[in-house]
Amino acid sequence: MNLSVGIVGLPNAGKSTLFNALLKKQAALAANYPFATIEPNVGIVPVPDPRLNTLVSIVKNETGVIPPIVPATIEFVDIAGLVAGAHKGEGLGNKFLSHIREVDIVVNVLRFFEDSDVIHTEGTVDPIRDKGIIETELILADLQTLEKQREPKGVTDKDAQKRWEIIQRLTIQLNNGKPAKEALSDVDEQALIADLHLLTMKPVLYACNVSEDTLMSVNGKLPETAQFSPHILVSAKIESELSNLPDEEQREYLQSLGLAESGLNQIIKTAYDMLGLISFLTAGEKEVRAWTITKGTKAPQAAGTIHSDFEKKFIKADVMSFDDLVACGSRVKAKERGKLRIEGREYVMKDGDVVEFKIGS
Repeated sequence: MNLSVGIVGLPNAGKSTLFNALLKKQAALAANYPFATIEPNVGIVPVPDPRLNTLVSIVKNETGVIPPIVPATIEFVDIAGLVAGAHKGEGLGNKFLSHIREVDIVVNVLRFFEDSDVIHTEGTVDPIRDKGIIETELILADLQTLEKQREPKGVTDKDAQKRWEIIQRLTIQLNNGKPAKEALSDVDEQALIADLHLLTMKPVLYACNVSEDTLMSVNGKLPETAQFSPHILVSAKIESELSNLPDEEQREYLQSLGLAESGLNQIIKTAYDMLGLISFLTAGEKEVRAWTITKGTKAPQAAGTIHSDFEKKFIKADVMSFDDLVACGSRVKAKERGKLRIEGREYVMKDGDVVEFKIGS
């Protein structure tokens, strides 16, 4: 499955700097794993997963072959044109609306840094105000969507009637400034209006863009960001500098700053967690690969992410946990020690499962 993350932010919040850092990650990925040409406002980057390197070492020790790594990927979309009045077409309003409707999660870049060389379009640095401007635009855009819906007169279908009732209720709540995801928590009701692709139904992660000095001095916690939940602290300037360095130098630079990992990696991991995503792993001479699925996915459906026929022809799955495989040192020893399990159709996949699916003809 392809996870799509939309990056929004008012002008000069640091959104473009962050996205350009992502594009440099994409260039590094493309050098090893070519993919189809994509839109200029889209960047595809690898999901960080150190387990893949460990699996390569195990395969090498077993076979003498060093397989290539194929990481899971995540798609970032630069949502341009979000300014006050975007819902009416101000700025690049129409383009903004079309792009943001397609993403799974929204990353809202909020400016926390002071810099006299980078003018703030709203005059002063005020992340609470900026958050309000963006949320208002999304709410107004959703209200326009709801206003276009028509009452199903003369229709006896209960779902259609329920849907209209939900639309009326949501209209009231949105007019009161409440996002759709807060106003509508029932999963069945959400499904009835899923086709509307409401912007305020999407989960939001706040990227609090702070200065380099602030990021290095607060140890990941800044009181001013407490009301933005969930959030991560990031310095777009540091991310830009990191993107110009080879992997080893990136690690050294982060260590010198007292940081455990980059802000972009934190965004990816947090987005996965918010959307309930996990990865299962496959390892062989051909490749070592991570596959993205949702929590609760059963083995046949997981096999279907590799190839649609695999779900239909699923017989069983040979499964071991990544930790067990590493502890044993090889798949042969893992099997000898009873760590290799044979699972059937009802098995619910777990993060880090190393799997080989058995498929019928």
